[in-house]
Amino acid sequence: MRRRYGYYWTKLCGAVALFAIAIAVFVWIGNSWWQMLTAVAFALILTQTAFLGHDAAHRQIFKSGKWNEWVSMVLADLIVGISYGWWQHKHTRHHGNPNKEGADPDIDFPPLALTPVQARSRRTELTRWLTLHQGWLFFPMLPLEGFALHMSGIRRLASREPITRRWVELSFMTVRLGGYLALVFLVLSPDKALVFLAIQIGLFGVYMGSSFAPNHKGMPIVSKDARLDFLRRQVLMSRNIRGSVMLDVAMGGLNYQIEHHLFPSMPRPHLRRAQPIIEAYCSEHDVLYTSTTLMHSYRIVVTYLNQVGLGARDPFECPLVAQRSGPR
Repeated sequence: MRRRYGYYWTKLCGAVALFAIAIAVFVWIGNSWWQMLTAVAFALILTQTAFLGHDAAHRQIFKSGKWNEWVSMVLADLIVGISYGWWQHKHTRHHGNPNKEGADPDIDFPPLALTPVQARSRRTELTRWLTLHQGWLFFPMLPLEGFALHMSGIRRLASREPITRRWVELSFMTVRLGGYLALVFLVLSPDKALVFLAIQIGLFGVYMGSSFAPNHKGMPIVSKDARLDFLRRQVLMSRNIRGSVMLDVAMGGLNYQIEHHLFPSMPRPHLRRAQPIIEAYCSEHDVLYTSTTLMHSYRIVVTYLNQVGLGARDPFECPLVAQRSGPR
């Protein structure tokens, strides 16, 4: 318990301190093209802060649910600029039914066709062309993900659906997004400000997308009528990324996706220790446990998206076969 609190207090204090230092350095440098390096720093700091918000949303940091919720709102809405409520609503449904048609919002992502049915539903010539080449376009499109994350939260908070603490989130988001834009345009000339924002938001999207994409894309997609026990539902649809402790830090613990899906409230520093135990258990019970390198996972994602775009892959069978024959 002490180890967990020490780990997270260091992370939380570090994230807030780094964000404050980045703002101070930004103001100190002033109207200079050197600020583009500051934009890179902001993208890295904000992504790492988003990982902490993800941990808090999963009740990993504190015993108290309210403490976790408020910390997650401060980190997500006030520092990162994405809505905690939107993320929680979407992410909870994903964890309940990963890669399940009609239940997992992460496989209902309009820019991409993740199933042949989605690929065949493209009507215009442009969308058909994009779907046909979506694997190769996936990483070039990631810079837009940062902007999309900001806008998704704004749209949900502006909607009429019931949302807990709507006005708290709206206040936090207004201060974060409005204040950030005001600061950037006050310090920088318009041309530098636009380039700065494009770099910062674009790299934020690339970092976030590159960290989340390897976890499930290219893994089996099950039909809405499929019935699986909890263990298989979480393990067969998830992929771990092998690597060092540095990779754990870089990916915010998301590289232990199987362990995270089985025990979503397990604190991040314990995932590495739990991994060999869970892998051995899956092996003992003949449940496929998929683990590969980061670069190989990216190849799987690109290949899968291209094959779906070409209509050449049945997502209900082939991904599982491919994972059995590929690197473990």
